[in-house]
Amino acid sequence: MLIEAPYKKHDTITVKITSGDEIVGRFVEENDTTLTIQKPLALMATQQGIGLGPYAFTVPQGADIKLNKHSILFVAKTDTEMAKQYITSTTGVQMV
Repeated sequence: MLIEAPYKKHDTITVKITSGDEIVGRFVEENDTTLTIQKPLALMATQQGIGLGPYAFTVPQGADIKLNKHSILFVAKTDTEMAKQYITSTTGVQMV
């Protein structure tokens, strides 16, 4: 039986934290106490539907963000359509 990890380095993942925020970012690494993501964007409700906006306004967009695992409710690989929107938002490359 092949056991596949739920996500790997450079995957686009979604992190739900105890404050209720849902963050989409690029997975970097994790250890016993932290999960590190890059280019975090927060899910936001807009007039056109769900969109992505800055999670941390005062941190450079490419910075690695360490999230304390005590504040994480769940981590999952991001849905394909939202991952495409995330890639377009962070790189400007339009995914087909």
